[in-house]
Amino acid sequence: MRGTGQPLINPYLVVLLGVLAAGFSSIFTKLAEAPPLIIAAYRLGFTVLLLAVPTYFSGRRELRRISRADLALACLAGVLLALHFAVWITSLHYTSVASSTVLVAMQPLFVISGGYLLYREGIGKAGLLGAAVALAGTVLIGLHDLRLGGGALWGDLLAFAGAVFVAGYVLIGRHLRVRMALLPYTFLVYGAAALVLVALNLVSGTSFYPYPAMTWLWFVCLAVVPTICGHSLFNWALKYVKAAVVSVSTLGEPVGATVLAYFIFNEVPGFLQLAGGFMILIGLYIFINSQRQEAITANSAIETGDTA
Repeated sequence: MRGTGQPLINPYLVVLLGVLAAGFSSIFTKLAEAPPLIIAAYRLGFTVLLLAVPTYFSGRRELRRISRADLALACLAGVLLALHFAVWITSLHYTSVASSTVLVAMQPLFVISGGYLLYREGIGKAGLLGAAVALAGTVLIGLHDLRLGGGALWGDLLAFAGAVFVAGYVLIGRHLRVRMALLPYTFLVYGAAALVLVALNLVSGTSFYPYPAMTWLWFVCLAVVPTICGHSLFNWALKYVKAAVVSVSTLGEPVGATVLAYFIFNEVPGFLQLAGGFMILIGLYIFINSQRQEAITANSAIETGDTA
């Protein structure tokens, strides 16, 4: 584990709870009767409002002494998170919950790739195999949605872009959370993301009101459940575990989201969706497991050298 000490709560349990909370994101988004960018803006806006008071009492001192470099990185993470929400939420209006969440769950591939570019961490032959299997799965999903029309395929491409953006967000979080407390970090990131999303809505001329009463409830639910109880728990865990551990945990989100969508929206995944999703999950498992085995081998070699 990374970090400066052992947490009182098992970080892997926290990650699991975050996965369960994140699974509701697609559902609340589908239920909200509002444009995609408005949904994203209110999701982050309500999140910032809910975090403002606890951040003021426990994190304002750290915010005052944050370096310009860390402030810039936190804001960049917020921009990437905003872009992730914007394209992913938009994808749900073109493609199914199953396709969207499974494609976004490919982000561990980009997290590991980013780790190589930033830290020169190789992925090995097994990692390449896992990546190939996962990418083949996306082709199957694309073939399924291609038969539904160009709109569904466009939704798949947006969801795929969402995976790239959220990977950058996770990689920055891995870097900053080692030395920044959770509340100051998340407040800055969510605040920057909210500002970007508000700006996008202003540029596009989208109205911020009025919306049905139930839609406002779904906005708040998006802030509380998948954001504060999902993303914030992931950000907490990044101080103690590798980014890949948090990334691979998102593999559980498509399963939960698809089950919920089946009962709530009666969305039944097609054969190619099921086959493609299965291939992506298998490929990602091979990919991440190969990285874990390499890390274990490297640590064993270091320990052997220290005792020689």
